[in-house]
Amino acid sequence: AGEPWEPPHPAITHILSETYGIMVYQEQVMQIAQDMAGYSLGAADLLRRAMGKKIRSEMAAQREIFAKGATERGVDAAKAGEVFDLMEKFADYGFNKSHAAAYALVSYQTAWLKANHTVAFLAASMTLDLDKTDKLASHMQECSRIGIPVLPPDINRSGAVFLVEIMDDGTPAIRFALAAVKRVGATAMQALVAARNATGPFASVADFAHRVDPKLLNKMMVENLAKAGAFDRMEPNRAKLVTGAEVIMRAAQEAAERRADPTADMFGTGAFGNGAGPVPLRLKPMQDWPQLEKLGYEAEAVGFHLSAHPLDTYKDVLQRLDVTPFVAVADKARRGSATLRLAGTVVATKERPTRTGSRMCWVTLSDQTGSFEVTLFSEVLNRSRDLLSEGMAVVVTVEARVENDNLRLTANALEGLEKAAQNVGQGVRLWLEDLAAVEPIRALLDREGRGKGRVVVIARTGEGQEVEMALPGKFNVSPRMMQAMKVFPGVADVVPV
Repeated sequence: AGEPWEPPHPAITHILSETYGIMVYQEQVMQIAQDMAGYSLGAADLLRRAMGKKIRSEMAAQREIFAKGATERGVDAAKAGEVFDLMEKFADYGFNKSHAAAYALVSYQTAWLKANHTVAFLAASMTLDLDKTDKLASHMQECSRIGIPVLPPDINRSGAVFLVEIMDDGTPAIRFALAAVKRVGATAMQALVAARNATGPFASVADFAHRVDPKLLNKMMVENLAKAGAFDRMEPNRAKLVTGAEVIMRAAQEAAERRADPTADMFGTGAFGNGAGPVPLRLKPMQDWPQLEKLGYEAEAVGFHLSAHPLDTYKDVLQRLDVTPFVAVADKARRGSATLRLAGTVVATKERPTRTGSRMCWVTLSDQTGSFEVTLFSEVLNRSRDLLSEGMAVVVTVEARVENDNLRLTANALEGLEKAAQNVGQGVRLWLEDLAAVEPIRALLDREGRGKGRVVVIARTGEGQEVEMALPGKFNVSPRMMQAMKVFPGVADVVPV
């Protein structure tokens, strides 16, 4: 039979009996106003509208009318105020009865699907929000929370939409959709997947160029697919593919022309030689991007980070800066208002004017544990506007507090994480296996300038020994600098100290 319940006042028991004492429907609020405070039907509807639109001045006037009408009918003034407070709280979630019933049914159905077919449900939800970066990021966070792997886009495994894929160990996962990569287009990706499915997976980037329809693909699409990591299994050097996107498109165009007119290149002088199939593309050899740069381009192409989070590179710096992971913020705030230092990459911003004419901004940030929103008022916003571009890594000092079970984060200061990293005095030890690395390292240190970090170089000699030398002075050592050093030829290892 369930637990016993009590209405806020005996006079409205009959109104709330079907919902066990809780106001759920707008019709109930209107009936309470009529029965308890003597409202007419029209006046009760005005009260409903004022609550729905949350008009403060109108609500204050309605409170007086309700209290006066209720006390005239023998209701204690304090109890009348309590009931009105419940009615006002109801306005945050209430609907009319017909809508509420439909929403309840849909809520039950989707909850059942998520509970019993979790991976398929989330894949379908992500497909529904395929072009909405902020909602996709929220779905990604939910997948992370409940332990569902989201696999990166793959030109040979992804669909145009999000798909369920069973990994080698039997774990169900979600494969990222090709059409969710920015500026590639759903129609083009559907055609690409159809071409792949018709004749089998692409054997190489050259095979991809040989088989795709260049009318449905352009240079920017190839660049964004490469930045997102869709070609990683065939060519892990993303910088090489982005730089060579024009070469890939030219090869695709030549292949299409040959298919249209096989006699156009009788002597095999074209890109693929006498119709014998694709030949390797002449892509310019080059170093791949450092990890942070690669993640930056990935976020540019997808809207958030897939393969890793940029803050992973700043692990030691975040410890030195005493940064709190977002997952731990709520517990600290519940113990009382707290001033904390958080770090994250900028996901989205919403700027609005205030009543006084100044500007304020809500900034969505992401760290390894989740995404969160920080409010910036005009003074902090004006100082920090150049740090609010998408993908920028920042450190923000916030006032964290919990109000009505909602976490509120208000920024006191904002700083670029790279700049903050240069001020913590972090040093670096470099192991060299070839002296060819000396000149690019010297150029990098000159470019970054002096700072607070020591640089120690360890060279390996031909006899298997190591010679260690601390460079004179101090430098602007940062994780970005260390990532750049790692890709120099001749550098064996880079370790922060």
